[in-house]
Amino acid sequence: MPAALPPPPPAIVAEPVASDAQPYVDIVVTGRGLARVAGDAAYDVVTIDRTRLTSTASGRLEDVLRDVAGFQQFRRSDSRSAHPTSQGATLRGLGGNASSRALIVLDGVPQIDPFGGWATFTAFDPARLGEIRVTRGGGSGIYGPGALAGTIEIDSAGPDQLRPATASVAYGSRDSIDADAALSGNAGAGFATISASYQRGDGFTPIIARQRGPIDQPAAYRQGSVTARAVFPVAAETELQANMLLIRDERNRGIAGTENATTGADASLRLIGRGRWGFEALTYLQIRKFNSGFASANANRTIATQTLDQFNVPATGAGGRIELRPPLGGNLELRIGADARYTEGETDEYFTYVAGTPTRQREAGGRTTTAGAFADLSWPVDDKLILTGGGRIDRWWISDGRLRERTLATGAFVTNTDYADRSGTETTARGGIAWQPARHWHARAAAYLGWRLPTLNELYRPFRAGTDATAANPALRPERLKGIDAGIDWTPFPNTKLSGTVFHNVLDHAIGNITLGAGPGTFPGVGFVGAGGVYRQRGNLQAIRSNGAEFDARVTDGEWRLAASYAYVDARVRGDGFSAALDGLRPAQTPRHQVSATIGREELWGLSTSATLRYVSGQYEDDQNSRVDKRATTLDLAASIPIGHNLAIQARAENVTGTLVMATISSDGTIERATPRTLWLGIRFGG
Repeated sequence: MPAALPPPPPAIVAEPVASDAQPYVDIVVTGRGLARVAGDAAYDVVTIDRTRLTSTASGRLEDVLRDVAGFQQFRRSDSRSAHPTSQGATLRGLGGNASSRALIVLDGVPQIDPFGGWATFTAFDPARLGEIRVTRGGGSGIYGPGALAGTIEIDSAGPDQLRPATASVAYGSRDSIDADAALSGNAGAGFATISASYQRGDGFTPIIARQRGPIDQPAAYRQGSVTARAVFPVAAETELQANMLLIRDERNRGIAGTENATTGADASLRLIGRGRWGFEALTYLQIRKFNSGFASANANRTIATQTLDQFNVPATGAGGRIELRPPLGGNLELRIGADARYTEGETDEYFTYVAGTPTRQREAGGRTTTAGAFADLSWPVDDKLILTGGGRIDRWWISDGRLRERTLATGAFVTNTDYADRSGTETTARGGIAWQPARHWHARAAAYLGWRLPTLNELYRPFRAGTDATAANPALRPERLKGIDAGIDWTPFPNTKLSGTVFHNVLDHAIGNITLGAGPGTFPGVGFVGAGGVYRQRGNLQAIRSNGAEFDARVTDGEWRLAASYAYVDARVRGDGFSAALDGLRPAQTPRHQVSATIGREELWGLSTSATLRYVSGQYEDDQNSRVDKRATTLDLAASIPIGHNLAIQARAENVTGTLVMATISSDGTIERATPRTLWLGIRFGG
């Protein structure tokens, strides 16, 4: 945590302005969205504040999100060593696929990759953020489709949380550097910020020591981003927020020929009105370009053979949203609005390598569009009872789907397919009740429906992971979720909150990677699969059923802070047809138990320390439950020691015990690990 400093400046307030109609007008700029509504009390919400965001041992957003037990990605590794396509986000055991089933929004803008559905976590520097609200449970219709497992709302830091200037640099294990800097200040009656972050490292060797061969090498990474943000008033109760982001992310997967890179640019404008008629109008643009190499290793790991070169994956996402809050009178709070999102992208690849040279080229891609309208009503009946409910209707289109494969030597098509355009309509809803039966008790219950459109990646792009190959499926249906949950919150003291929630979710038509055969052999959509490899195809399972319980505790006692979370999930696949063999099995990459606990202390004179203990139980690597990523317990430590005005020494330790955290185990038994022990020492100026 940073050293003790004078309190940050309050939200920007302009000098009073005189006029005949209104003698004095205070213009307050916050940089945030519209206020929360009373009906939010009916849902299972966990809040992560800025203190926690800026005090993690790794400095990575996905690590912060693991404070919320039940949050998971398809792999246990983070954005320094994981393949970007495995970094989807989900909650409540609704995994089994690398695409995100939780909706992630930053300042109201969806953050899912337009082509692949994963999250580019390197775009989020926690130092730039002010707060995260994680709603576990689907059907957040006010932000658009996609919130099957829950919603992760991220807010940028506001003027009351920012210092005029901050900078930090840290040096870590394996010649790693982690640096960031930011400037923030008044701009007339508003404020503006610009920040940059840079990370690099030689990386660790992903394959565990006893299985390595001559081809294995450290997985180096180099990542950076620049953001600019301006917020200024356009009227007494209206502000305009303009955001810009540039990112570059380069990684190596530990074998020659497996380098990958992501380049991106985002821009958004959001107009917020806080008057009698509250309103929010948003428009945004996302541009992404991705490339990645893939290679396989022989049994002794002495030879790496290029299998695919995904040399160009351009993608674009664009959309907008408008919300109105008409004054109904009394305690009623109504939110009505509409939103739309358009994505297009394609993958360009070289494949079928012979003697190290590709013999074929593939182009696959298409477009998706969603447009919907929503309404959401909160009704605080009295000071003990709140009712809430809402619904939305969406129209979706999948168009311009295509697959072109040609022989490089002649240019002749091997495959030249245009897929039929499709469209449909989805209706969803959610509702809940919050009741305070006694002074310190708060009971809640909710029911919800949600849906998600398949990504372009799932529809059109086959992929390989080691010796395994998975075919795309242009006929995939949208996923639909129905669920209920109920919980109790107990606040015996103002600084203490204990919560418990039970839930039941059913994800119909869940998209999974379904095993259909084993190599050696040639299979449709992927070509040759070698001995020891398996052939899969994306397909709609009958359903994933997930039951479970979540417990959270938050305690503050003077300089001490404790946050703990536990999630238990019993998730099962319902299979039929070609997925009948999976019936009753657990979804891939879905642990039964997750625990996270952080205890920290911040002295009045600036010294701060924290320790984070995490446990994740074993989880199956594959859909057939034949391979297990074993359980793991890790300990992270962080400390900040003030050494002068606005300066602090920071020491951090990730996985201090050096626990083996299995990230994946291939069909031939090769184990890849997540982050080993990593030590950091740095200095920070400002807050």
